Amino acid sequence: MSTSEEPTRLPLVLAEPKGRRKPPPHLADLDPDERKARLVELGLPGFRAKQLSTHYFSRLVDDPAEMTDLPAAQREELVSALLPDLMTPLRTLEADRGATRKTLWRLFDGALVESVLMRYPGRVTMCVSSQAGCGMACPFCATGQGGLQRNMSTAEIVEQVVAGARALARDEVPGGTGRVSNVVFMGMGEPLANYKAVIGAVRRLTDPAPAGLGMSARGITVSTVGLVPRIRQLADEGIPVTLALSLHAPDDELRNELVPINTRFSVAETVEAAWHYAEKTKRRVSIEYAMMRGINDQAWRADLLGDVLTSYGDWGWVHVNLIPLNPTPGSKWTASDPADEREFVRRLEAKGVPTTVRDTRGREIDGACGQLAAAPDGSVAE
Repeated sequence: MSTSEEPTRLPLVLAEPKGRRKPPPHLADLDPDERKARLVELGLPGFRAKQLSTHYFSRLVDDPAEMTDLPAAQREELVSALLPDLMTPLRTLEADRGATRKTLWRLFDGALVESVLMRYPGRVTMCVSSQAGCGMACPFCATGQGGLQRNMSTAEIVEQVVAGARALARDEVPGGTGRVSNVVFMGMGEPLANYKAVIGAVRRLTDPAPAGLGMSARGITVSTVGLVPRIRQLADEGIPVTLALSLHAPDDELRNELVPINTRFSVAETVEAAWHYAEKTKRRVSIEYAMMRGINDQAWRADLLGDVLTSYGDWGWVHVNLIPLNPTPGSKWTASDPADEREFVRRLEAKGVPTTVRDTRGREIDGACGQLAAAPDGSVAE
């Protein structure tokens, strides 16, 4: 099946459109010293910054009336200085008997983004967005077909996780109270195209409480379609997050069509950058591969993928995560036949490449990010 039947392609966009207003500054955008400095700059006591941080990251409070250690006369001013409202939930859809919750958020400027909370036995994963829309123009992706509106701020990214943590702490998710153990940057947007804010968010998530949420960096996965210079930069950050590379094809001819950034950085350059990340951080890289019927699921492509990955040795540096495609309405892109999927797994494992098939959580609630934010007619999906 040729991919050339697809309608006019969107351009690849690496920089956000100019002229977009920035969200109000929030304590999650700042480190502890910067929070204190902001209050002092506004004529407020700097020591209150730690109290506000404790309410936000440790107590997970969002109602100023509960912040009783702040003086009533200054409380509103302090909260507006460091804890402005960043996003409003528009809809929350549930699946898996409430264990999967997808939230559609409206940002301060009307942009729409999505996050998903997924509860499994023994862990809770939050899938977060890093951009409103996406400029990577991958034709099979709902978000990519909407184009890029703007980058999200560090605090807007963090707030998605904090909102999930609040819901768990308040016993709003079936399974009793709990905490977020894992965060995956696999929602809307290309995380490494919004590098500074994403790294800021990773630092806030991993900073010890009350400076941050106190999560383990090993529980955080940052995905990318392959911005090679940024992958190499991430390797030097000293934060041992997991890198997930959305490859989707082992050959340049097909990947140029499926993942347009491949016209800038070839499969060989991209996989080498991922290998370098694993070598530098000693963290196993995950290769994400959306299985599309008749497009990239041929047995010979499984063999080629195995050869590409094992060319760097078999020291356990990589793992393949096959993703049954969650098709968007009216799209020609559909999930692979289960028999073809099984053969793909068999061939990769025969090459010595560890392979799993991702759990298809949330399919009935438009689990693929971007599907809830915009229905085919551009309205909020119902």
